[in-house]
Amino acid sequence: MKKRWKQKLLSILIPILFVIGMIGSGLNVQTVQAAGTTGASQTNAGEMKVHFLDVGQGLSILVQSEGKTMIYDGGDKKTSSFVVAYLKDQGVTKIDYLISSHYDADHMAGLIGCLNAFDVKHVISSNYVHTSKLYKSFVKAVKSDGLKMQHPKVGKTFSFGSGSFEILAPSKIETKGSNNNSVAIKLVNGQNSFVFTGDAEHESEAAMCASGIDLSCDVLVPGHHGSATASSWDFLQKTVPEYAIISCGKNNKYGHPDKDTMDKFQSMGIQVYRTDKQGTIVAASNGTDISWSAEACNDYTPGDEEDQGTQPAGTSSGSSTAAGTTASAVSGNSNNTAIAGDASTEQVWVSATGSKYHRINNCGRMNPNNARQETRAQAEAEGLGPCSKCY
Repeated sequence: MKKRWKQKLLSILIPILFVIGMIGSGLNVQTVQAAGTTGASQTNAGEMKVHFLDVGQGLSILVQSEGKTMIYDGGDKKTSSFVVAYLKDQGVTKIDYLISSHYDADHMAGLIGCLNAFDVKHVISSNYVHTSKLYKSFVKAVKSDGLKMQHPKVGKTFSFGSGSFEILAPSKIETKGSNNNSVAIKLVNGQNSFVFTGDAEHESEAAMCASGIDLSCDVLVPGHHGSATASSWDFLQKTVPEYAIISCGKNNKYGHPDKDTMDKFQSMGIQVYRTDKQGTIVAASNGTDISWSAEACNDYTPGDEEDQGTQPAGTSSGSSTAAGTTASAVSGNSNNTAIAGDASTEQVWVSATGSKYHRINNCGRMNPNNARQETRAQAEAEGLGPCSKCY
């Protein structure tokens, strides 16, 4: 009897002593979440700050969370010293993830300065070779730090501070051009999420839409500085952002952002921040809410005042009077109190599939090219309910 009691006691004590031994030896014991639950299920996430730096006609984003630091692109050579100085002002001494979306100068040059100024742990970049001297300087700087350029596949997820980030693109490498080779990521902190796409254009966006990855986000940095070659309807309907951050230079020679893109944002009621109008912008996420260093400017004017867009009035570009009027209601103007009138006469928009009816044909949760109109009474008779975004 006494022997059995001792055996039972030892069976309880041995696992406890084993855990204590591991803690004493400095071995970290981590709880691993099931795939697909990282970030989104962390409703009590810690703080994450996302800094959208004003680097003129370029892109640079600093992310900080629980002592971890990420830099996504670094702007042009002439703003490299500003990027390094800004990071130092934020208390940065090491960079856990340095991400080069692609090797165009206005995205990569400042990263060389970061490699020289900070202790970099990991470098993520696109898997192609550029012919520029700047690219060679970047590769040299990576090697001199004893690092390797990592090219993770689409769907690969990394823990970061109180959240995580997932690789969205590129799914393939193009031999001509470099924009569609951009590394795109979705950054998640609790219930908040951000999508960065570098200079990814329509072709890469289509691949992201077809990937099966959840692209929905609170904040989108549109591809290619708000160019019309990015921000396709399909992509915007997958991401459905509440905010768009346009990183571009004041009076830039490219006319960024383009009118077509800004018309889409306005018609969908997406609030807009612009570095060319507002300078550096900072978003702080606590996992549930996002607070901002400034109010959204909601300036939907194109970079080129003479840009008339490519969509004629009355199409799904959002340039028609009806779409513009409704967009004002979505974005919070006084019209948003005018909800439905008589259900038998009020016209709503419905798609070929889906369980909702919509106030407008391009609110971001349906394809405007496949939309049709009918009365609200007809839609409700079909079992459709109101869209939570545009109603």
